[in-house]
Amino acid sequence: MTRFSFTLHATDGKARTGTIRMKRGEIRTPAFMPVGTAATVKAMKPEAVRATGADIILGNTYHLMLRPGAERVARLGGLHRFMNWPRPILTDSGGYQVMSLSDLRKITEEGVTFASHLDGSRHLLTPERSMEIQRLLGSDIVMAFDECPRADRPRDEIARSMEMSMRWARRSRDGFDSGGQHAADAALFGIQQGALDEELRRHSAEALTDIGFDGYAIGGLAVGEGQEAMFATLDFAPQQLPVDRPRYLMGVGKPDDLVGAVERGVDMFDCVLPSRSGRNGQGFTWAGPVNLRNARHAEDTGPLDPRCTCATCGTYSRAYLHHLHKSGEILGAVLLTEHNLAFYQQLMQAMREAIAAGTFAAFAARFRADYRKG
Repeated sequence: MTRFSFTLHATDGKARTGTIRMKRGEIRTPAFMPVGTAATVKAMKPEAVRATGADIILGNTYHLMLRPGAERVARLGGLHRFMNWPRPILTDSGGYQVMSLSDLRKITEEGVTFASHLDGSRHLLTPERSMEIQRLLGSDIVMAFDECPRADRPRDEIARSMEMSMRWARRSRDGFDSGGQHAADAALFGIQQGALDEELRRHSAEALTDIGFDGYAIGGLAVGEGQEAMFATLDFAPQQLPVDRPRYLMGVGKPDDLVGAVERGVDMFDCVLPSRSGRNGQGFTWAGPVNLRNARHAEDTGPLDPRCTCATCGTYSRAYLHHLHKSGEILGAVLLTEHNLAFYQQLMQAMREAIAAGTFAAFAARFRADYRKG
């Protein structure tokens, strides 16, 4: 099996469907990656995550380096064995989490010094250390280390940050390539930065392409700028990246975000929203989001979503899910998380089929009309 390849099967406008092939399995695109922050997709067994249709999950470098520690995970056989997920895993670089610790970190050209949110211990995370941690975890898709400033920062500040991220991308490339057998088995993705600025993003894309990566992520979005501004950026950002490599929009998003981003040429996504919402009583359906804590569901014997094929919708009523969440029962989080992840995968499959059939525009219009009914 090849280390990494990406094959485009069909396009419809800017929307694309294809397959990523790696040693641990194939990833159908457009793809949604459930987030397994601390070596677990919350409230779900790994086999249940796979049963929803997920081909790949995401692990978090920052959280795993602090607990239980990358070296310990390596001694225990790597992240796949540790959490019993034999398929591909993408690990983020830790950069976003570190950047969010604005009161606990200091950025220099070398990297980021930060205090652990767990115990206050001091750490230095550099591009080289990020590559080492992801190698110790055994990641299949490694993310370059970058800085992710908010889009509302001054343009000159965003430009300086982007330029440093490109220097860090080169160091990430060099650090990854020195990783021995792991580098021979895994893939490395670069991350485009530049906030909402077309010129800065073009410069970033050109720098990343010159370095050369297996795939390219679009970073610096879904950080408070709103859907309209995000879509305006996605009108140009994906097209600045190589057409023959997968494009990954980091940290996105709501179902209508996914449809709009695929419409603009994005191939891969991750977000905590389906699992976090599942723990908080919100279910996603083809007719929009549903708050199961609402009293109107207390005697509703129908399924959460009659169009959904998941076990939750096939077995349990809205009334029962309402009862579980109002009672604070763990099973409520389990069942609704399972549904949400399954719904996201069904949405991705529907988009793949529509692109292949050349009917994506009609699908997107119908989806938006139905989703707004909620």
